[in-house]
Amino acid sequence: MSTTPATRQIRFNAFDMNCVGHQSPGLWKHPKDQSARYKDLSYWTDLAKTLEKGKFDGIFIADVLGTYDVFGGSNEVPLRAGTQVPVNDPFMLVSAMASVTENLGFGVTAGTAYEHPYPFARRLATLDHLTKGRIGWNVVTGYLPSAARNMGQEDQLEHDERYNHADEYMEVVYKLLEGSWEEDAVVRDAERGIFTDPAKVHEIKHEGKYFKVPGIAITEPSPQRTPVVFQAGTSPRGLKFASENAEAVFVTSPTKELLKATVTKIRDEVEAAGRDRYDVRIYAMQTIITDVDSAAAQAKFEDYKSYADIDGALALISGWMGIDLSTYGPDDVIGDNVKSNAIQSSVATFQKASGDAGNPWTIRQLAEWVGVGGFGPITVGSPTEVADKLIEWVQDTDVDGFNLAYAITPGTFEDIVEFIVPELQARGAYPTDYVEGTLRNKLFGKGDRVQDSHRAANYRFSNAEVK
Repeated sequence: MSTTPATRQIRFNAFDMNCVGHQSPGLWKHPKDQSARYKDLSYWTDLAKTLEKGKFDGIFIADVLGTYDVFGGSNEVPLRAGTQVPVNDPFMLVSAMASVTENLGFGVTAGTAYEHPYPFARRLATLDHLTKGRIGWNVVTGYLPSAARNMGQEDQLEHDERYNHADEYMEVVYKLLEGSWEEDAVVRDAERGIFTDPAKVHEIKHEGKYFKVPGIAITEPSPQRTPVVFQAGTSPRGLKFASENAEAVFVTSPTKELLKATVTKIRDEVEAAGRDRYDVRIYAMQTIITDVDSAAAQAKFEDYKSYADIDGALALISGWMGIDLSTYGPDDVIGDNVKSNAIQSSVATFQKASGDAGNPWTIRQLAEWVGVGGFGPITVGSPTEVADKLIEWVQDTDVDGFNLAYAITPGTFEDIVEFIVPELQARGAYPTDYVEGTLRNKLFGKGDRVQDSHRAANYRFSNAEVK
C-alpha cells in the first residue's frame, strides 16, 4: 500500500506561453512587463536562467491554435486586449533555453487533434535528444472552435470523443518511441560499416480507427524514449485519460477544499489504473505577488489590478468554458445547467467558486478574478506570509507543488526566486539543488524511463512484439 512521501518538498513550475499577456489580460500595459518581448529569444533564455537559479522543475509552455472568439462571436476583443494573441509556436523555444541551462525541464503543449502522430513522435524524440532528456509533453485534445474551423472542421469533436481519439494517438506515439527500436539497435560499428542493426528495428504495424502507421520510427531511442507526459484535464473522461497516461497533472482550484477533493480524485484514479498513487506529480495553479513586506506586496497587487482588462478576461473565460459571456449581464451568475464542449473542468470550477458570503460569483467577479494571474488563486504577502500559505496548501491538500502564473513577466518570477525560494529553503520545504539525470528522474528519482506500470511500458519491444 503506497503512502505519502516521507519528505514533501514544494515543487515549482513556471507557467508561460509564447505570446503577449498569457494569463493576465491587460498587464502587458504595465511599464515593467516584458511579455511583448516574446518574439525575442533573449527573453526566453534569460527567463530560463532565472528559473534554474530558483531550482524550478521546469517551464510549462501553454499553447492554442486559435483565437478566443467565443466572446461576442468575434476575435475583436482578444486582438485588442492582447489576450493570448498573437501567439507563436512553443516548440521553437526549447533548444535555445536548453542551451543555457543544465537542469531546467520543459513541458511543451501540443494537441492530438491536428498533427499526425508519426511526424510528431519524431519532434518529441528530437527535443529529448537535444535537451539530454529534459522534455515533457503536455497533451491537450483542443477546445477552441476557431482552431477547428481553421483546420477544416466545423467544430471540435465532442468532448469525450476527443479523448477517444487521443487514446489512439498516444498508442501510436508509444509504439514508435518505446517499441520500434531495441535498446542496442544503434551499434556504430565502423569496422563492419554498420551504424544500426536492421534486425533490431521493427515496424509497429498500427491499424486503428483513426490512424494507420505500418512502418518504423525514424529516430533512435532518446534518453527518456517517451518524454514525461503532462496533462491538465480533470473532467471524468480527462481523469481516466490522466490515470493511464499522465506523469504530471496541472489543476486549478479556487479553494483548498476543492483542491483537496481534486487531488484525492486524481490519486484514486491513478491507483485504480494499477499505478502507485504518487507516480503522478500534481501542480496547482497559483499566482504569487510578493515583496519585502506585506504592505509592499499589497501595493504591488493593487497596482497590477489597475492594468487588468475586464473584456480580455471575459474573452478568456468564454473560450475556456465554451460559453459566450457577452450574453450575460455583469451581475448574472453561472448556473448549474450550463453545458459545454470546451474545458468541462473549468465550467465546474467556476460554478463551485464562491464569494466571501458563500454566494456564486457574478460575471463581473469572475472577470476580476481572472484579470490578474488568470484561472487560479492569488497569494499576496511578504515572503513569510506566502511561504506559510504554500506550505499550508501542500499539507492540507496533498498537492506536490504549484504551476506559477505571472502578473508581469519576468518580474513575478524574479520576485519568487528572490523572496520565496530562499524562505522555503530555509524551512527545508524546497529543494536546494537538482537531482541528476533526465526530467523524469528529477521528478521521481526512479530512472529515465516510464515506470513498468505506465501505459507506455506495454509497448516496449521487450514486452514481446509491438502490440
